[in-house]
Amino acid sequence: MNPKKFETNAVRTQAARSQHDEHSVPLYLTSSFVFDDAEEMRASFAEEKQRNIYSRFTNPNTNEFVEKICQMEGAADGCAFATGMAAVFGTFAALLNSGDHILSARAVFGSTHGLFTKIFPKWNIETTYFDIADLDNFEAFITPKTKMIYAESPTNPGLQILDLERLGALAKKHNLILVIDNCFATPYLQLPIAFGADLVIHSATKLIDGQGRVLGGVTVGRTDLIQEINAFARTTGPAMSPFNAWTLSKSLETLAVRVDRHCDNAEKIVTSLLEHEAIEAVRYPFHKDHPQYAIAKKQMKRGGNIITIQVKGGIDGGKKLMDGVKMCSRSSNLGDSRTIVTQPAISTHSKLTVEDRLAVGITDGLVRISVGLEHPDDIIQDLTQALNNLK
Repeated sequence: MNPKKFETNAVRTQAARSQHDEHSVPLYLTSSFVFDDAEEMRASFAEEKQRNIYSRFTNPNTNEFVEKICQMEGAADGCAFATGMAAVFGTFAALLNSGDHILSARAVFGSTHGLFTKIFPKWNIETTYFDIADLDNFEAFITPKTKMIYAESPTNPGLQILDLERLGALAKKHNLILVIDNCFATPYLQLPIAFGADLVIHSATKLIDGQGRVLGGVTVGRTDLIQEINAFARTTGPAMSPFNAWTLSKSLETLAVRVDRHCDNAEKIVTSLLEHEAIEAVRYPFHKDHPQYAIAKKQMKRGGNIITIQVKGGIDGGKKLMDGVKMCSRSSNLGDSRTIVTQPAISTHSKLTVEDRLAVGITDGLVRISVGLEHPDDIIQDLTQALNNLK
């Protein structure tokens, strides 16, 4: 039997059973592994034989997690990291050299923006931003030093949608490495590799874990690129712990069920919030008023669990909403089983200038809602009573 369905692979892909014939994969909490003889040790370190050597390199739990993500994304190989930002940094650092140039979508996570503006310039790696909605002028930014294109879709937190198929064709035309952060969509809702991406990155801390328990990151994609990333990670040590890998692998078994429920709830909440007088705008990828609605419908299965609302009153209005919720959590995380509200202008994207925030749609009164798994009526009631205080 060779199952092809997403849900079946998520549940049935497992590390080999031990001599104890366990049904659920055990935790391999070991720092290192032993060899039968000196020749096996030599061949393993020479990479003539593929096997576990040291848990900073590989571990049965980490291997299982990576294999599942590869199957889900349609990727050839992958590398796990301690955090999502470790995956982002490790991917860039492994593949870029001094003098290289990155073309990045303007709307990126705040810490990624920090890499582009504060860290990489010290190594003579430059970044140019392009507008997701203006790919007609994209090629004008390409230089002889351009090596990589990077983008999130949907973006954090503005929920802009990138035309992955079009950007994939441009990357192929100019022989550039296309890297897509697929964190908001997950491989259940979107497959960037099918549209031309060479690498896909996830902060597994978010929907992949889904319960706010552990940190993790992963990059999957082309074998030749992953080999370079693995070599970098093996030397520099941003390894995912076996416990986190075990937790995340178990989480993947329920990803489809959870994400479908997240989307069900999000759709009901969007409908309920549209007419509230304290809200100036609601954005959700699968709502017909979204400016990239047609693109989202083309490349995503459903709209995801993130909604953004623009409340009246700017910074103060957003703070009042944040302070007014009674059930929803105030946190910077997302993709949790619990609904979370975040005001990016004072938290996750507060290090950006006002001009940079506004350029990607992060207004003072923007509030990101990570819709959880509570009953939708309870989420709606809590958000509504908080919004009523803004009238």
